[in-house]
Amino acid sequence: MTLRFYDTASATTKDFVPVHPGEAGLYYCGATVQGAPHIGHVRSALVFDVLARWLRFRGYRVTTVRNVTDIDDKILANSLASFGQDYEGEHPLEQWWALAYRFEGVFGRAYAALGIDRPTYEPRATGHVPEMHALIQELIDAGHAYPALDDSGDVYFDVRSWPRYGELTRQRVEDMQDAPDADPRGKRDPRDFALWKGHKEGEPLTASWDSPWGRGRPGWHLECSAMAHKYLGAHFDIHGGGLDLRFPHHENELAQSTAAGREFANFWLHNGLVTYQGEKMSKSIGNTVSPEAMLEQARPLAVRYYLGQAHYRSVLDYRPTSLQEATAAVERVEAALVSATRAGLDLAWTPQDVPADFAAAMDDDLNVPRALASLHETVRAANTALTGPDPASARPAVAAIAGMSEVLGLLPLMDLHGSQDAGGAEHTALDALVRDLLAQRAAARAAKDWALADTIRDRLAAAGVVVKDGAQGAEWSVGS
Repeated sequence: MTLRFYDTASATTKDFVPVHPGEAGLYYCGATVQGAPHIGHVRSALVFDVLARWLRFRGYRVTTVRNVTDIDDKILANSLASFGQDYEGEHPLEQWWALAYRFEGVFGRAYAALGIDRPTYEPRATGHVPEMHALIQELIDAGHAYPALDDSGDVYFDVRSWPRYGELTRQRVEDMQDAPDADPRGKRDPRDFALWKGHKEGEPLTASWDSPWGRGRPGWHLECSAMAHKYLGAHFDIHGGGLDLRFPHHENELAQSTAAGREFANFWLHNGLVTYQGEKMSKSIGNTVSPEAMLEQARPLAVRYYLGQAHYRSVLDYRPTSLQEATAAVERVEAALVSATRAGLDLAWTPQDVPADFAAAMDDDLNVPRALASLHETVRAANTALTGPDPASARPAVAAIAGMSEVLGLLPLMDLHGSQDAGGAEHTALDALVRDLLAQRAAARAAKDWALADTIRDRLAAAGVVVKDGAQGAEWSVGS
């Protein structure tokens, strides 16, 4: 099956034809580091991590770019709040750049804990101001940008000068909300957005750079266009990000890039949002969930499985039982591989070992739910073979499980030694209960009470526990 993705810009699913044969360039919006991440941020990074893994599986040489917005209105506001006074105070607590760097580290640790690969490039906005100046000048020269009509030092994109403005979200300029990024008195149209923001009184001088239009700092939308061009060129394959970024951020990125003569991205991919029991997550109502909180409740393996199990374009709803359900599901996969290694089977795999239905699902707009169905079906087949008279017959299924798990980023987070605390307190408690039943079964067998022994085994099987008798006694795993 041909690799296909849903393109937000055209609202169609299209065949993936790379700009450069054999290569794939992916840019997706990373963190604005004004505070700690919530699980929506991490879900987005995980979605595009899986996408990059699948593109590599399909033989592409993949270049990934995930930016860091380390200069922004919110960063300055949060830094100023931490001072409790103005920036010229005698005993500042944290400069804006230190706050940004600190939270960049928090994002990075969350990504690493969940096995999200580092991108090829992870550029910071503050390191690319010259490229942004160049883009602004191109837009001014082309008649699509202008210095502010007042003396603010701002520079704006002229939305009415570009007939294609609104094409990503299929809106008319007249129906759009005003751009809230600067004083409208300096704009020709209140919907014009800031490319450059002049330095304002009360802001730290360190948060500004010299420019042909006066000292200031870049607008949010400008950053991504400049960095995408630097690392992927004027024309690349995929631009991604959360659905909430479509407007105004991605709409403005597309407008300023194409108005400057750059073809920009062939595909726009947007991942769905995360809700809390059906409601939008919001700090104001206190229903946000952090990666740290999730990792206190479950293993990284289960958190990754949970965040990646839905189709990337759908809403992912978080409930109090979500991580328990994810743990039970993914530990069945892990247990099958543990049983295989105990049976003397290795976990080596090749692309040919990955089932055709799994590959077809992933090729079809990264349909992870269908792919997971294939994975769990293969787990059931492996468990049947592993508990049968010839465990070696499970070798093809085991290779398939290992391959699928690797592609989804699950395998590196698994405990393939089957250590007793692999599942934390829940696993330990379950292990104690199962081993008590196994001891009763062993006593029944020793007394030749075969009916009781079979009853115990049947009870365990009904609960999804697979028992395998060996020379060293009975071992158990969670099967399905």
